[in-house]
Amino acid sequence: MSEMRTTCYHCYRPTELCLCATIQPIQTETKFVILMHPKEFKKTKNGTGHLTHLSLPNSELFVDVDFTHHNRVNAILNDERNLCYVLYPGKESLPLNAQKIEIQGKQLVIFIIDGTWPCSVKMLRLSHNLQRLPKLSFTHTKISQFQIKEQPKDFCLSTIESTLTILELLNSHELETIDEENFKRFLDPFLAMVAYQIKCISHTDENSVRFRTYN
Repeated sequence: MSEMRTTCYHCYRPTELCLCATIQPIQTETKFVILMHPKEFKKTKNGTGHLTHLSLPNSELFVDVDFTHHNRVNAILNDERNLCYVLYPGKESLPLNAQKIEIQGKQLVIFIIDGTWPCSVKMLRLSHNLQRLPKLSFTHTKISQFQIKEQPKDFCLSTIESTLTILELLNSHELETIDEENFKRFLDPFLAMVAYQIKCISHTDENSVRFRTYN
């Protein structure tokens, strides 16, 4: 009988593939709330939402599709000390590249929807409380380093890559004071995850070639 694999319940990966050592948490003034679609929650091998949460001590993560009646989400939204935005592209969204958020002494809270584009559209459509939030967006020229996953468009980014871009822009607007060295290591767990998956794919392809050769 084969031994059962143990799991690291911090990064939710098999213990022998634990990424915790690569995570370098960044303290932020901004609070991030990651809203994860259940399908993303199941992607323990290549999901980046959970890695983003672990990298940001000032963050919370919730899993659902409809957050309309979610107690904790509504508590954050209804707190008058918070200034809440949802990261979502659109003509009416605030372009963070060109425009600074005026926080007026409030706690900036950014909601990030973690899911595929169709899932994100559904989550926002069903979550009436999120629909009322002002939207935030950014433009960029980065190509996603998520080599094991085909992105719907050339410049689509994973959740952790999008969060890094937001932090860099907030830093440029002096809404954050994050050292540049911290930015360099923010993607370390993501890159380690991608490297491992590429290694697994290569190993599978090699075994497939051997099988065809010998049979």
